[in-house]
Amino acid sequence: MKRFPAVLFAALALAAAKAAAQSAPEIRFDATIDFLKMPADEYLGEVAGVAVNSKGHVFIYSRTGERSTVRGATAAQLFEFGPDGAFIREIGKNLYGFAFAHAVRVDSDDNIWVVDEGTNMIMKFNPAGRITMVLGRKAEAGEPEPVRPANAPPPPAGWGTFNRPTDVTWDPQGNIFIADGYGNSRVVKVDKNGRWVKTWGERGSGPGQLNTPHSIAADAKGNIYVADRGNRRIQVFDSDGTLLRQFTIDVPFAGEPNIMNGAMPGTPGAGGATMASGAPWAVCITPGATQYLYVADAVPGRVYKLTLDGKVLGTIGEAGKQLKQFGWIHEISCPSENSLYVAELLNWRMQKLTLHP
Repeated sequence: MKRFPAVLFAALALAAAKAAAQSAPEIRFDATIDFLKMPADEYLGEVAGVAVNSKGHVFIYSRTGERSTVRGATAAQLFEFGPDGAFIREIGKNLYGFAFAHAVRVDSDDNIWVVDEGTNMIMKFNPAGRITMVLGRKAEAGEPEPVRPANAPPPPAGWGTFNRPTDVTWDPQGNIFIADGYGNSRVVKVDKNGRWVKTWGERGSGPGQLNTPHSIAADAKGNIYVADRGNRRIQVFDSDGTLLRQFTIDVPFAGEPNIMNGAMPGTPGAGGATMASGAPWAVCITPGATQYLYVADAVPGRVYKLTLDGKVLGTIGEAGKQLKQFGWIHEISCPSENSLYVAELLNWRMQKLTLHP
């Protein structure tokens, strides 16, 4: 387990303080909620994940389609749509590893990766839709559900297994980085052949510690950006887990935020850091010579455009039920600087955004 010196902690805290109370313009944008053309009698539930491949095909991982199993029920379906939103196919129908959708990503070779929080598995599909790698393992149907006392700490993090993982990314060498997530609050590094290399992070609020790493992305240099949602910050590591920097998003919101789900506005500590302004629920990094980081929070429900060192360049939208408003963005795909696809839990939809900065 990596330990970080107190002097680094102090430097990071000072940098975060200097970045406080940032001001940023609102970015003009257009949006559509009718982009996806679902077939008759097929529906989206909570849209947990969205990804776009090199051909412009859109992949949706949705909490929907409940089907009976020996051990409870599943609610996850993976759909593919064309660049024009036309429905192409469902991938992995009735797949053993699908239970509770959390994220979908597409790598540089157009392989499709699904992170399932319910089965504790990460599955790699080739572009044809066939499984080529499985990481983690689902609990066996014949095993009884584990019983733990209320408020008991999670069991020790295992090697080769996950505890409610949340997201996946890759560096230029093809190493795989998994945000392991709700239960373990760590990052797992796996090589391109599926061999576990190392882990870093543990539950806590100090530098290098994590509290629900909810989303993860890599830049062109292979640095790993972790949405440390429970600590309301983004931490940046190199590919070996060395902490490089951290930053927070502190852009004032004019008006009363639309609290779409949870405690009433003004309730002390409502939702904790997870429901605080700037708490990162979803992150993505654009391709190209100059890369940008997009981050979404749940309250006040905005998307933020940042430089990779944490400077906020602009804000997009706010929480709500209407077009150009957002209900808990759970994943973002950003195939270019001014084209975003956002997956929403509360509104059961995906919006395609076109930015006009």
